Amino acid sequence: MPDDLNKQQGLAMPLSWEGGVIDAHQHFWQYDAVRHSWINDEMREIRQDFMPGNLFPVLEENGVSGTILVQVDQDESENEFQLKNAADFDFVRGVVGWVDLQANNVDERLAYYKQFEKMKGFRHILQGEADRALMLKQDFKHGISLLEKYGYTYDILIFPDQLQYVLELVKEFPNQRFVIDHAAKPYIKAAKIDEWEKDMRAIAQQTNVWCKISGMATEADYKTWTVAQLKPYIDVVVQAFGTSRIMFGSDWPVCLVAASYKQWIDLLREYFSAFSQAEKDAFFGGNAAGFYNL
Repeated sequence: MPDDLNKQQGLAMPLSWEGGVIDAHQHFWQYDAVRHSWINDEMREIRQDFMPGNLFPVLEENGVSGTILVQVDQDESENEFQLKNAADFDFVRGVVGWVDLQANNVDERLAYYKQFEKMKGFRHILQGEADRALMLKQDFKHGISLLEKYGYTYDILIFPDQLQYVLELVKEFPNQRFVIDHAAKPYIKAAKIDEWEKDMRAIAQQTNVWCKISGMATEADYKTWTVAQLKPYIDVVVQAFGTSRIMFGSDWPVCLVAASYKQWIDLLREYFSAFSQAEKDAFFGGNAAGFYNL
């Protein structure tokens, strides 16, 4: 993180992170067929409840000490649910919630959530919006403009066709911390990389943007994906953002339709095995700690 951005946002990136592995992207839900209709037949194995008690032994098994819990549903009852999970389980270090950024009372709602120490930022499921450029609407940008005042981060959940709009958004708010979830879900199954790579490299030039290396096996064929298929996309993210602006995320339990937690973290541990210890510490924990102000 550039020093000037550090100072503006009151952050201190640890020179040497010793807080263990942080999974920067996981979810909990109590399954509801209507609310979670996005879980299609191909993903039927995750049509069930996934709660902290399910994840804790998985984290222990894989040497993960903490997580960032990310919203699933787009209403404020979701925040109550996830903040309770975070309050009850210490391994949840932070929550990325949801507020209506276009609402007239968004400032009031953002102020309300400052009482919860673990509420670190917000997200909107932009990937599912019919208006692909919703993030550039004036009301939406007004909501984004208020996040910095409260020290909140913003997670960008999109598909590659929306990257052009992301570049415009992040340029307009240079002091706001943004992170792209799941590397913008590249078209791995279709083996398309060129346009996504060009857009990601352009966005990475904006030093207020980070990227999560998460949720990538599920963008390939669930059953037949290989490490060789994923590697070129991981290479692009690492080269573009550098080792100081990338984070490990599991996307558990969504990842389970394509890979176990162990398969995914082991894949990334192998990928980064030749990197320095400081770089590994940053990717597997320090960068998330700095970004989310843990």
